[in-house]
Order: sequence, then C-alpha cells, then structure tokens
Amino acid sequence: MNIESYVHHGRVVSVFSETRGKHREFCLCHAGCKNFKPNQKDNCAIAEENYAMCKKHGLTAPVFECPQFAVNPEPARK
Repeated sequence: MNIESYVHHGRVVSVFSETRGKHREFCLCHAGCKNFKPNQKDNCAIAEENYAMCKKHGLTAPVFECPQFAVNPEPARK
C-alpha cells in the first residue's frame, strides 16, 4: 500500500492512499444510525466525542462497533 500526506483538520497527516476519504463507507454512524445528527444539539454523545478527538489529534476514526447504534428508518442524506 502507498502512503501519502495531506492537510486534514488543519495539520499534515499520513494515510494509506487506497483508504483516503473512505471512512464514511465503513462507519456505522454514516451507515444510517438514527442517533447520528451532525451539527445538531441532540447529536450522539459518542459521535461528538469521537469527532472532537479526531479534530484535536488530526485523526479520522470511523466507528466499527457501537453500543448506541440504532437503525434509522429514514434514508441517509447524501
């Protein structure tokens, strides 16, 4: 796998080229959790903490397992 660098959350980070930008494809939050409400006051507390950690450290951390996941009956917004 090739590794590349780019600016993410205001800092230079490294990533496998093959997986860059694909975190949403694998993240339970983005897959359709009804608790995932980005930019809303009632967003999932776990998602909020995860995103805050990612911004603080320049990471991208998709959620693969979660005790709060609940299927959203409405289609995901793209």
